[in-house]
Amino acid sequence: MVQLTKQTRKETDSLGEKEVPAQARYGVQTTRAIENFPISGLKMNPAMIRAIGRVKQAAAEANMTLGRLDARIGQAIARAAAEVAEGKWNDQFPVDVFQAGAGVSFNMNANEVIANRAIEILGGATGDYTVVHPNDHVNMSQSTNDVFPTALRLAALSLGGRLLAEMNDLEKAFRVKAAEFDTVIKPGRTHLQDAVPVRMGQEFGAYAASIHRWIEHLRHMTESLAEVGLGGTAIGTGINAPPGYPSSVVGRLSELTGIELRESPDRIEATQSTASFAGVSGSLRLLALELVRISNDLRLMASGPNTGLGEINLPAVQPGSSIMPGKVNPAIAEAVAMVCFQVIGNDLSISMATQAGQLELNVMTPAIAYNLLQSIEIMTSAAQVLRQRCVEGITANAEHCQRTAERSLGMATVLNRYVGYDMAARIAQQSLATGRSMRELVLEKGLMTRDQVDMAFDLSRIT
Repeated sequence: MVQLTKQTRKETDSLGEKEVPAQARYGVQTTRAIENFPISGLKMNPAMIRAIGRVKQAAAEANMTLGRLDARIGQAIARAAAEVAEGKWNDQFPVDVFQAGAGVSFNMNANEVIANRAIEILGGATGDYTVVHPNDHVNMSQSTNDVFPTALRLAALSLGGRLLAEMNDLEKAFRVKAAEFDTVIKPGRTHLQDAVPVRMGQEFGAYAASIHRWIEHLRHMTESLAEVGLGGTAIGTGINAPPGYPSSVVGRLSELTGIELRESPDRIEATQSTASFAGVSGSLRLLALELVRISNDLRLMASGPNTGLGEINLPAVQPGSSIMPGKVNPAIAEAVAMVCFQVIGNDLSISMATQAGQLELNVMTPAIAYNLLQSIEIMTSAAQVLRQRCVEGITANAEHCQRTAERSLGMATVLNRYVGYDMAARIAQQSLATGRSMRELVLEKGLMTRDQVDMAFDLSRIT
């Protein structure tokens, strides 16, 4: 039932009558959600809106193919859903991300927008659900409980492709620097104290290797999202869905998205469990932990420039102080670390939401969706910024690194095989106390020949 006034129209649902903004393409249930959840002001990620549009389009087309949905109505729904998937009606999705459990409000928001746009296509009046009904037609053979997780899987897969590409590029940037810095020898450090020398190229190569390891872990976990429970409807049993619907709708959704989706072998498990999302988030957390560590190393190596390690120079991207002239900070590395902290926090939220599932459904999926998609997006941007505005422009202070490597007390380690650990320790302590080099002290004491000293202290050889 619909009654139009100047500013609003009246719609009715099972709870009664409600005024809806006259020009809104959403309807009564979305309006209730707006009133019920004025919580954060955060709206659903556009990737989720695009994804649910494709799900609704695939569902309409599958229902038409199986003879469940009138072709005239189904074609209008498919067209309207495609427009949602193209981002045309993003402004019609006003529901807060913290909403009714399982994403019912978001699903009904999509159903109402698509229904009203389909009504418009068919020449009807907005809100006249006798033409196209949000539940009976748009949501046919579906439930929030299989639609929302499927949309989230699609959104994460879509955004995850760019993340993996950016991380691959970041890995390559570190490998380029590893080759560039291969001849730069510097002191290694453990416990922030002098250790044996290392090539700077080896350090940067190790950063690349670490990123590669967790990219592959993330890639593996992301691939698990291609297994969808669509067609399981309310609890995975497929109630109200016709025979053949799951394979039909999943096949059509694969065609529409270009993503090779697979039917879940157990749609009840797919409805109960959100562990695959936690798995992707866990991979992001591990990658974030490594990027924090690497960012911290870059900040340490660039510290100074006159009073710190001063081994590398990071690109100067902005003045570093409002009061200290000439100061330049490692701004990019700092920002990347903060992004990683957010991702790690998001992972905790996702973990808590994942274990909060009960019996046949996890109702915490809206929180999972917001946090997971945010993590993917900000990690993508952070990887790009770190590569373009930091790593690619790093230069090494090779002479300074060589000098400090030669002075490092860690060089005493090379004496072990010639004079033993205890004597090497005494020589290191004497060098520290007197400021004289270990090479000089060893020769003075006659502990090694000059040829042995030259070989032992050859930094290129020992690294």
